[in-house]
Amino acid sequence: MSTTVDAYEALLHQGQELYGDVPIGRPGRAQTYKWTVRALNALRIRMSIDLTGQDNVAAGPAILIGNHTSTFDPIVVVMETGWRVTAFTKAEWFSHKIGPFFRFMGQIPLRRGDEPATDWAMSMAQSTLNDGNKVGIYPEGTRAPDQGKLYRLHSRILVPLLEANPTVPVHAIATRYESISLGRTRATVKISPRLAIDAAVMSADEMVTTIRDALVQLGDLVYVNQYAFVAKARAARLAQGESAK
Repeated sequence: MSTTVDAYEALLHQGQELYGDVPIGRPGRAQTYKWTVRALNALRIRMSIDLTGQDNVAAGPAILIGNHTSTFDPIVVVMETGWRVTAFTKAEWFSHKIGPFFRFMGQIPLRRGDEPATDWAMSMAQSTLNDGNKVGIYPEGTRAPDQGKLYRLHSRILVPLLEANPTVPVHAIATRYESISLGRTRATVKISPRLAIDAAVMSADEMVTTIRDALVQLGDLVYVNQYAFVAKARAARLAQGESAK
């Protein structure tokens, strides 16, 4: 059932109060979405997209869970499928100079460590699914520092999202990038069939493990049992140490 206009406007007002001076747009319902997706096709000058598995996803709501290698991850899926995908996005991006892009796409700002803002983001995701659209989530939390690797998945948003929507289909999306001729990049995107996720009977660990294994197999990824932000910090410290020598 679609979220009513009045209920959505009340939810949007709540978000505007939570984020104060940070403009958040209209998550899930931005009227600029289609025009922005059309404009994104200009990227095809520099990018080739090879997507398989689109037919695995039925029309209507779905939860799309991807590995996170690049800022282009959600973009390449939308460019090829035309789906309206509303993804959880770090709130700080909405204050960045490219903040208008995330508002034009109607993405959901997520401020980590802020429980009221997190609850609101979950409600906005629920609204998107109620509207028959798709929600994207990248539970590594930050871009992986290494191509071809999957880092430990955060469960703080992922598990409640699955538990709140036990009948919504869940799909894994694995994305890789490689340089090709003349400075162009090829994005290879694979979408899984519906995952065997049953939040009514599975524990949080079982759901996360199922998703992890699906991403690893789908993308032929190497799993690293460490959070990506920890790996990035360690790499930065090592680089700093090398430069100091």
